Amino acid sequence: MPSDVALKVMNGFHRAVMKATFGKVGWQAGSMPVLELTTTGRKSGELRSSLLTSPIQIGDTIVVVASRGGDDRNPAWLLNIEANPAVQVAYKGGPRRAMTARVATSDERADLWPTITKDHKNYAGYQRKTEREIPLVLLEPVT
Repeated sequence: MPSDVALKVMNGFHRAVMKATFGKVGWQAGSMPVLELTTTGRKSGELRSSLLTSPIQIGDTIVVVASRGGDDRNPAWLLNIEANPAVQVAYKGGPRRAMTARVATSDERADLWPTITKDHKNYAGYQRKTEREIPLVLLEPVT
C-alpha cells in the first residue's frame, strides 16, 4: 500500500505538472477527469486539498472512490468529510464551487460499483487488496 509520504509525493508531483503547464496538463488521468477536493481538517480546522479522479458522474453529481490504493485505512479526506461534509470542488480545472459530500448508501454503492469496476479495473484490484468495503463518495451541488 502506498505510504502517507508516497501519496503526498505523488500529489505534489501532479500539482507541479499542473503548475508548470499552466493547467493545460493534469486535469485528465486516463479516461477519468481530475478534480481538486478541498475539505476542512477534522482536527486542525484548516483547509486540506486533494487531487482525485472521478470514474463516473451522474448529472451534476461527481462520484469519487475512497480507495487509498487498496489500503486498509480510509483516506484522510474521507474522514474530513465525515466530520464536515461542506466541501469545495474544482472539477477539470474549473472554478471552485461549493458542494456537499456524502458516502453513498449501500444500495447506491451496489448500483454504481459494477459500472465503475467494469470501466476502471484498478478499483476492483484495490478492493481485492483490503477487507474494508471501499466507500464511494457523492459530491453534490449545494442547492
